[in-house]
Amino acid sequence: MHTVIPLARARHAQGVLDLNGQADIRRFHAGVGSLDVLRALRGSRQRQRPLALTLRWPASAPEAYRRSLAQEIHLVGCHLGSRQPVDYFQWRGPAPVGDVQALMAPLFERLHFLEHDRGDYGIDLDPRHTDWASVGVLRELGFNRVCIGVPDARAEDDYSRAYCRDPAPIESLIDAARTFDFRSVSVDLGYGSAWQTLASFEAKLASLIALEPDRLQVFDYATPPCRYPAQPAQALCSAADKTAMRQLCFARLDAAGYHYIGLGQFARGDDDLTQAQERGRLSRTCEGFTLHGYCDHIGLGLGAISQIDTLCAQNTADEQRYAQALGNGQLATCQGWQRDTGDALREYVAERLACDLELDIQAIERRYGVMFARHFSTIWPLLEQWNREGLIELSAQFLCVLPAGRTRVDELCGLFELPIARSEPDPECGSGLARESGGSVDQSGA
Repeated sequence: MHTVIPLARARHAQGVLDLNGQADIRRFHAGVGSLDVLRALRGSRQRQRPLALTLRWPASAPEAYRRSLAQEIHLVGCHLGSRQPVDYFQWRGPAPVGDVQALMAPLFERLHFLEHDRGDYGIDLDPRHTDWASVGVLRELGFNRVCIGVPDARAEDDYSRAYCRDPAPIESLIDAARTFDFRSVSVDLGYGSAWQTLASFEAKLASLIALEPDRLQVFDYATPPCRYPAQPAQALCSAADKTAMRQLCFARLDAAGYHYIGLGQFARGDDDLTQAQERGRLSRTCEGFTLHGYCDHIGLGLGAISQIDTLCAQNTADEQRYAQALGNGQLATCQGWQRDTGDALREYVAERLACDLELDIQAIERRYGVMFARHFSTIWPLLEQWNREGLIELSAQFLCVLPAGRTRVDELCGLFELPIARSEPDPECGSGLARESGGSVDQSGA
């Protein structure tokens, strides 16, 4: 067993960024509040920074939640410039098309969405509740990317289990998205549920590969993307079967021409994520891998995380507190973190390694005025062991992830995130929501 695995498991249990790719909420504290976010928004307006927006829509959202979201959109929009371009927008969580239309109206009114398909605007779809007509309406609203989810395989009813095995509704949505000229189609694929067998999972994987989506988001049902409805704990399959399913994903998707980007994300060779990674232009934010790392990221909704310059801030995940704050004319910020120089170095190293699969160590030393091996002395012996095992190529000048190490690149990136002593984050802020980006492949190999 590789010696870094126990460390990775321990960090995974603490909910740290490194294995899921989002904000390390252990660093968050209640000293960051609404006024800090408002000041950051004004700074973004003064610099006329482009924007990346994420709106979170929980399962079975009540009418009151839609009203609260509209209030948040209004308040945030008042502090941003009317000409700051929204280069990226992602609607997280399937929603009825009527609710989408209702909330896009204030978004269009308050913020500068790009015309002529120049922005990257994505939305999550549930094939059980989305038809061709709805896909057409979403295209007319400006969405040009879709992520197709699947029913939670932990559900007990026979319908949900049978549905998870049948790709026909997903195929119909993919056909609709291509007919309406969506830019890309992503499909979720969960593994590790107790009802799955290696044979049934292999058949499901093969059926999805045959549909030729542009991307697949593979996730462990033990830690599903938070866009899926919360479910009571259900039995999972054995560790051996889970490991076999994970390995099968890498083997089959690689053979089918998909590249592993990281964080459970696979993309075709001609996808813009793959091309950006090959050209060194990929970034990673609280939303996972992106082409828009240059933007200020604004999160809207329950538990949403914003990254504006050096400020990270999170909304409360408690619906009552969220509605109350916005009803009082305040943002629902409950905690956050102001990044310092040391944080910037660790984040830069982890991001570039995840996105480029290599590090120019000498360039990093010149940029930050450090000796790399000394600064990361606690993990340098582990890196040397990865080098001996043929997972990476390591020297004083360069670190490169070798083909054998690609399946564990998320674990490798996690080694560079040092623990920070902070008070416990507010449980009402919903630490689980920080996992969004679609979950991750189990990095411990268990």
